[in-house]
Amino acid sequence: MRQLLLLAVVSLLSLPVLSQTHPVDYYLNKAPFPMQAIREPVIPESRFVLTDYGAVEGGTALNTVAFKRAIDACAAAGGGHVIVPAGTWLSGPIVLKSHVDLHVEKGALVLFTPDRSLYPLLRNGHKFEVAPPISGRDLEDVSITGEGAFDGNGQSWRPLKKMKVTAAHWDKVVASGGVVSEDGKIWWPSKEAMNGEQYLKTLKEGATADDYLAARDFLRPKMVVITNSSRVLIDGPTFRNSPNFVINPQKVSDLVIRNTNVFNEAWAQNGDGIDISACKGVIIYHTTVNAGDDGICMKSSGDGSSVALSDILIAECIVYRAHGGFVIGSNTDGGMRNIYVTHCLFEGSDVGIRVKSNKGRGGLVKDIYIDSIRMISIVNEAVSFDTYYEAATLPDGAALKIPEFRDFYISNVICSGAKTAMLFRGLPEMPVHDIHFKNIYIQAGKGVEATAIKDIQFKNVKFKTSQQPAIPEDAAPFIKISL
Repeated sequence: MRQLLLLAVVSLLSLPVLSQTHPVDYYLNKAPFPMQAIREPVIPESRFVLTDYGAVEGGTALNTVAFKRAIDACAAAGGGHVIVPAGTWLSGPIVLKSHVDLHVEKGALVLFTPDRSLYPLLRNGHKFEVAPPISGRDLEDVSITGEGAFDGNGQSWRPLKKMKVTAAHWDKVVASGGVVSEDGKIWWPSKEAMNGEQYLKTLKEGATADDYLAARDFLRPKMVVITNSSRVLIDGPTFRNSPNFVINPQKVSDLVIRNTNVFNEAWAQNGDGIDISACKGVIIYHTTVNAGDDGICMKSSGDGSSVALSDILIAECIVYRAHGGFVIGSNTDGGMRNIYVTHCLFEGSDVGIRVKSNKGRGGLVKDIYIDSIRMISIVNEAVSFDTYYEAATLPDGAALKIPEFRDFYISNVICSGAKTAMLFRGLPEMPVHDIHFKNIYIQAGKGVEATAIKDIQFKNVKFKTSQQPAIPEDAAPFIKISL
């Protein structure tokens, strides 16, 4: 009873407002760990205008070759800015090069072709993937800038679940072509897309690109994938309607994403907004995300010899209507540390702060600082730690990679409406532990749901819940409460 009384008398005066904005250096200096110096790309001043390389505006003529010519000429000259003027420019996949800035001017729309046959299959390890609409590999000093937009024509790739849309929307999509699953619940753009997952299970080791062709429609590309690169900047554009994840940098050091808009519809299957994969030295600043899946997400896979993802700043970002506002996981086996999320707003998301992994994809995630967060109309949990996320069957002999979530510092959070305030699901052999909450106010239907937790600390925390007690008796011994 005393613990509940302490919750009831908590003061909210220390919770700051989010109306203030600050330059990014303010947050870098305020970071609770020493942020590595993050270098932006240096791009020469030369300009290469797309129309000088044969591009035709209007959205009907294919400009893949014109983009390649302009980027090649820019790179050959030592770098510069490839200028995409106002207008609609239809294209196939665009491949970036070092020292090149792809600049889309205000009023410019790069529309990627819905013709799936124009996206080649590329080897990635022992498998093949579909070429992303925008990609780059082994680059340095590269950027995508401007006030224009990129549209991935994702509806020509993605399956659609009937339950996610209105009857009129469903009927319109079905009438456009494609096929519907036998149970009538999912529309697919082609029979190959519908059968692709099962077909891939029949492929043997050593399968070629030709073998994968029958599954191309199923293997939807991510929209922007820059891999194994350094000094990368995305500043200003809108990226929308992706076939899969929208922005997915992989193994990038010195990455800045700012003043950027990311938009996928709520029904966009696997439509993550920004997925940072095994990167080091990252700033995501003043960026807005609408997503059909996770909003701003950290992923980390590696061999375990070093921490694959670290030194991340996320500040002054807004996430609408995603599966999670700020997300960690589900693959965390590469390890993560030193992440600072501050002055962000999450509205209408399934979960506000979402941390997830499972046996097989787990690793150590620690030194995570989340501060000054506002949440509005969260569908499920305001805060969730889940080590049972889509638990997979491990192959015989596979290493058992256990997720460990510890040393999280979550402070100055207000949530106006959620189904559940906090959910913790640790493993019996590895509880979720050493999680610190300070200055928290959450309005929710239920308070805390918890299994396998240890050393959870609440300081100046209040739950306004319709279901009492907010902290169940079986969880209370593992939660230390103070004013």
